[in-house]
Amino acid sequence: MKVKEYPLSLYSSWRLLRLSCCSLHEETADDLPVVVSLTSIPSRLKTLHLTIRSLLAQECKPEKIVLWLNDDLKNSLPETLVQLEGRRFEIRYSPLTCSHRKLIHSLEAFPDDVIVTCDDDSMYDAGWLGRLWVDHRKFPDSIITHRCRKITYGDNDTLLPYAMWPIEREGGATYPELMPVGYGGVLYPPRSLMGDVCKSELFLKLTPKADDLWFKAMSFLQGTQVRKSLDPGMKPIPIIRTQGKALKNTNIKLDQNKMQWEALCRHYAIRFKGSA
Repeated sequence: MKVKEYPLSLYSSWRLLRLSCCSLHEETADDLPVVVSLTSIPSRLKTLHLTIRSLLAQECKPEKIVLWLNDDLKNSLPETLVQLEGRRFEIRYSPLTCSHRKLIHSLEAFPDDVIVTCDDDSMYDAGWLGRLWVDHRKFPDSIITHRCRKITYGDNDTLLPYAMWPIEREGGATYPELMPVGYGGVLYPPRSLMGDVCKSELFLKLTPKADDLWFKAMSFLQGTQVRKSLDPGMKPIPIIRTQGKALKNTNIKLDQNKMQWEALCRHYAIRFKGSA
C-alpha cells in the first residue's frame, strides 16, 4: 500500500464506520438482482467488516452478499463482522482454503443469478456495483470487469511474464485475451463459465493460487466475451494493514501466474489467434 493512499483509506474507513447496521440492511427501490460473492483469510478478518460495509452501502444495493469462509473459522469471527449479518449479508462455510471459493460455491448455490465477485482487502465506492449493472444491461451475455489485463505473447509466441501483460485502459474493450482482474469487481452472467469451473481437483492442480486465471480459462472455453466496463470509476480503496499477504504480490514476484496459465493452456489446448 502506498503512503499517498493512507489518507483516503482512513477517511473512507471513518465514513463507513459511522453507518448503523440497520441502515445498511434497509430495502431500497434500487435493489439489484445480483449476488455479490467474496472470500477471505484469517489475517484479514479484523478489517473485513470495512469491505462488507462498503458493499452494503452501495447506492444500488445487491439482493444478497455472501461471504465464503473456511470451516475452521466458524468460531473465530470478530463481532465487527458478525453484527453485519442480516437480510442482505450472510456468511457461509467451505472445506476449501483456496481463493476460488469467492465464486465457485455461489455458482452452485445461485445458478440462475448474476454473480459479482470482489476482494476482501479493499473498500468499494458507492457507485461501484451500479456501474457494472449498467454495462450488464447493455451486454447481458458478457462478463463485465472494471479492471483487466491483456494476456500477451512475445517473439516466437512465447507467453510473457504476468508483469508485462498490459493493463487495459479503454472502456468497452473486448477481445479474447482480455482477462478480468478480480480486485476491481467482475460481473458474471448465469452460465457464462464452462462446466469444469467447480471441479476442485482441476483448479487445485492447474491454478492453485490463481483464481483469476482459472475463471478466465473457463469463460474462454465457454465462448463468453469479457468486456471492460465503460465507466470503471475510481480504483478500490485499499484497507490499511491488509496488503502484506496479498496473493497477487506473491504470484507476480515469482511469476506464478505465467506458469499457471501455461498449465491451463496445456491441459485445455487453449490457443488465442496468433499464439502457438
